[in-house]
Amino acid sequence: MVIDTWGALAYKPAFQAATEGKSGRLPGSVAASWVPEADRRRLVAYTLLAAYDTNQAAALLGEEGDDRREYGDASLIVDQTLSHLLGETQQVVVDGAEDDETAQEREKLLRDWADAEHLRMRMQHAERNAVLLGDTVYLLAWSRAKGRPILKTIDPGFYYPVLPDGAIDADEYPQRVHLAWEVPEDRASGRKGILRRVTYELGPIDTESNSTRRYPWANQPSATTCYLTDAEWDLDQVDKTGDIDALSLSRARFCTNSDGEVLNRLDLQLDFIPIVHVPNTINGGEHFGQSSLLSAAQLLDDLGTADTDSQRAAATTGSPIIGLSGVRLPVDRKTGQPLPVQVAPGMVWPLGESGQLSTVDTSAQLAEMRAYVEAMRDRLSVITRLPGSVLGTVDPAQVPSGYAMQLSFGPLDAMVRSMRLARVSKYRLLLKMVLRLYQAGGALQVGGSPRAEVVFGSYLPSDQTGTLNLVTQGVQAGVLSVETGVRMLADAGFPIQDAAEELDRIRSEKNEAASRQATMLEGVTVSEDDGQDDGAVDDEAGRTPAETTA
Repeated sequence: MVIDTWGALAYKPAFQAATEGKSGRLPGSVAASWVPEADRRRLVAYTLLAAYDTNQAAALLGEEGDDRREYGDASLIVDQTLSHLLGETQQVVVDGAEDDETAQEREKLLRDWADAEHLRMRMQHAERNAVLLGDTVYLLAWSRAKGRPILKTIDPGFYYPVLPDGAIDADEYPQRVHLAWEVPEDRASGRKGILRRVTYELGPIDTESNSTRRYPWANQPSATTCYLTDAEWDLDQVDKTGDIDALSLSRARFCTNSDGEVLNRLDLQLDFIPIVHVPNTINGGEHFGQSSLLSAAQLLDDLGTADTDSQRAAATTGSPIIGLSGVRLPVDRKTGQPLPVQVAPGMVWPLGESGQLSTVDTSAQLAEMRAYVEAMRDRLSVITRLPGSVLGTVDPAQVPSGYAMQLSFGPLDAMVRSMRLARVSKYRLLLKMVLRLYQAGGALQVGGSPRAEVVFGSYLPSDQTGTLNLVTQGVQAGVLSVETGVRMLADAGFPIQDAAEELDRIRSEKNEAASRQATMLEGVTVSEDDGQDDGAVDDEAGRTPAETTA
């Protein structure tokens, strides 16, 4: 027995067979010779989880799964978990952008980059992989044509990090990372099947002129750089070269980039690998995360079985089994055998004197099966920590109170906070790499940059009136800053796209109001001064101001 991140799938025969090198019904690449032994269980788990997502898990059961029902419960869990993880908004925020000009410039640059690279859309794709499979990968590269870093999302099945031997900290960054995948043969064009491997590796600078380099974001010279190698092998030659980290370069064909450079240990002039691996969960000492479906895998199988049995019971209830006696059945004239009796509306069967008609009533069994399915769905809600109102099994109008509904979101709230915590440092690292690529490309000045992060918006229904009153009272009492209050309102669902911009508008409106008030006060003072002068003149004439007015 192997206890690891993917052990929850060990009960499946397809998982056991594939991890032993027998692909069975799974794609042959999961058992290919170039796949490291340590990664084989991970790839098999990815394939099984993807089958659940596409309603194909029954296909792994063989002939027993040919008529198995799958109604999208796994996909619903993934989509709802993803929706609450990302929240209503995803905003790039830089520390100190409210009052520091440099931070404001960095924030604007990152937000413009996020819009140009469709960061939010790519996050939807990447994070869905993370929720479903347990991991996702981002790849960054500098584009000379676009003048900015470009962002790609990588299937985690292509990701093969060479983790340090004896590493205690799972977050320790690998010194070498492979991105590898198979390209199947094309018989029409005669192209052979190939294995493509892109390698990023940190190593010492080996130029003859200088062994160190001053990077624009560092204060001290560095002796480390990142090398890129992009090569491919014929699949029929791979078996002779070893696994993905030990492939012989003597049989490799090296690719070239758009500038014609051969990608064989090309110096990227970076002191980091521009790849960010994002795990779905905080998984102890493991490098890889855990899928949101793993704990519910067996339950999903049982639910599929229950749905199948329920469908079969519904078929016999809607078209009951009928027994006839004392009736002459139609006969095939050629064979002399009785023809099958068809049941249709309006059909009349003449029965003999002792003829009988009886039916098998399975409605009671159907009711029991439906009740069992609902019980399984309730259990699924508990296991996945998604309340019934999120999965659509509970009508929110039937909840006794808003407080009761808020309590039902407790497990979901804890799960989302934990999942977001697993991503905080990863997205900070991603944005730090973006800024450093801008500096490496000469589009940003030399020097350090403030910390930037991706802030996820609210994901739970909230009492907006209560939050507004709380913020108002807190700001007036001086126990809450205006900035904190604005962020609380944004989290509560108020239409605030950018907390910093909203804060600037509030300050601007306050300044304008103060200026208008000062102008009005100045006008009142002038008017009073004019009145005093008029009174003095009237007094000199022997009349009071009241008499003059009359």
